[in-house]
Amino acid sequence: MNLSEIEELLRAHQTGDMETAEAARRLANLHYEDIEHTRIDHARAARQGFPEVVFGAGKSRRQICEIVERLVARSPNVLVTRTDAATYGEVRNIVTDAEWHESARLIRIRRDPTELGVGEVGVVTAGTSDIPVAEEAALVAEAMGNRVARIWDAGVAGIHRLFAERERLLGFRVIVVAAGMEGALPSVVGGLVSVPVIAVPTSIGYGASFGGVAALLGMLNSCSSNVTVVNIDNGFGAGFVASLINRKWNDGRGTTNAE
Repeated sequence: MNLSEIEELLRAHQTGDMETAEAARRLANLHYEDIEHTRIDHARAARQGFPEVVFGAGKSRRQICEIVERLVARSPNVLVTRTDAATYGEVRNIVTDAEWHESARLIRIRRDPTELGVGEVGVVTAGTSDIPVAEEAALVAEAMGNRVARIWDAGVAGIHRLFAERERLLGFRVIVVAAGMEGALPSVVGGLVSVPVIAVPTSIGYGASFGGVAALLGMLNSCSSNVTVVNIDNGFGAGFVASLINRKWNDGRGTTNAE
């Protein structure tokens, strides 16, 4: 609940449009709402710029539906990551405008398309097999109010494909690069641009890639100083951080960091 929600609640109580018991209940849920299996953090958007995101893996469909129902009552944009089509079907019974993104295994509810980014976020993959992780990053960044451009299959094995996109790369304010195998692409991209590059190691590769560990270690040892790294297959984290870097933050006085 943000400041405007509190003011609206108090006005409703003052004018008699809201009973005292309901106002007390809403205030009690100011920081989180306890629904037995989950304590939903409704203050997350005010603290971090976006509502709590539902990590679907390990949760039952009933739990996910109950969480989404509570979140969407207060937040126009809601995400469920690492889930499946059957869960989406049940969520859509509750929220009819929910979207299913098969590649990223992500459910997205996007009712507020307001652009909050200063510039454009670029999302690049080394190979086609890295797209599911990269698409998760792209969808998250879009849900958080950013313009996103996708560049797929531009890895170092055919580096001319990347160089053909150099002008586009120079126009991005932050770039997410997803790569498996040896994880070399983020270093190359980092050497071409002057903006932050968020490297995402993917679990794509043969045996010695150790499920993405080889790419992770390669990225951590990048010689490009503008490269930072998130965990293996963590497209969500990359998209979230890219959004924070690109965001127009309001300091409470009506000004932003966009200038």
